[in-house]
Amino acid sequence: MYLLELAGEDDAFAVREAESRCSAVDLVAPGIATARGVEAPEALAYTRRICRLVGTCAPDVEAASALARTAGRDRAGSIAVRARDVRGLAGIDTQAVERRLGSRLVDRGFDVDLETPDHTLLALFSSGLAALGWLETEPEREFAARKPTKKPFFQPGSMAPMDARALANIAGAAPGARILDPMCGTGGILVEAGLAGASVVGVDAQAKMVRGTERNLAAYLGEGSVLRGDATRLPLADDSVDGAVLDAPYGRQSKVAGGSLSALVGGTLSELRRVAPRAVLVGDRVWSDAAEAAGWSVADRFDRRVHASLTRYVHVLT
Repeated sequence: MYLLELAGEDDAFAVREAESRCSAVDLVAPGIATARGVEAPEALAYTRRICRLVGTCAPDVEAASALARTAGRDRAGSIAVRARDVRGLAGIDTQAVERRLGSRLVDRGFDVDLETPDHTLLALFSSGLAALGWLETEPEREFAARKPTKKPFFQPGSMAPMDARALANIAGAAPGARILDPMCGTGGILVEAGLAGASVVGVDAQAKMVRGTERNLAAYLGEGSVLRGDATRLPLADDSVDGAVLDAPYGRQSKVAGGSLSALVGGTLSELRRVAPRAVLVGDRVWSDAAEAAGWSVADRFDRRVHASLTRYVHVLT
């Protein structure tokens, strides 16, 4: 079993992303989940740390200390203990936890090395539960280095890389997969899908966006296919991609050439149904009816507040 420390405040969304790389994900407390299997989790955006689970207990020092007695029976070498009060919900003294658990492990013959330990025992405390696990993976957190304004090509309104990565993962981005963005804009979703291991293809109606996406893909991936075309008539063969992410134009901010926004989104969804077995649709409104009319089933929906005037509605389509 594995222990996941989740990021952000939307646990349901974080769990949904974790399911793209983990099996049997179960939210056990705010910010904490368990999983039975993990494969290539380093690409996850909303999972901070992945550990080999030792066990769970009440969220207090004594219970965690008792649980630490069972930790590390199959391990040798130096250790460090790190404790986290997840979202400040447990009101625990993390330094006291680290001292107490470290002392337990020293009593069992471990050496403490806070700089370069062979093993790190992570103690997570949340509302109603604590969990201990041996740290295995910390997904890369370099999203700030790829924020939209730092890319070679930038346009206002571009999605944050952390969200773009999560959406790409939910759509199936992984080594060996091919991910499509039919309205690719500046290519932020494609960059994150590519960094997660997928091959990527983008389509956009504007030549400026095609050229800009090509620049961004070249800077971060070195490759990627970008085509100029109509998202309602994709220049792709049937079943030619493994997943798609559509960040639909926001009605109050984007002009739609040649027709209504509803017709554009509906037509694009129909085309995505032709070329992909799964998709993620993002918009500033609920598009469930349009998705179902195009032949999709809405497996999940997440309403994610960005700021006072924008909520992104994320539809997971199958």
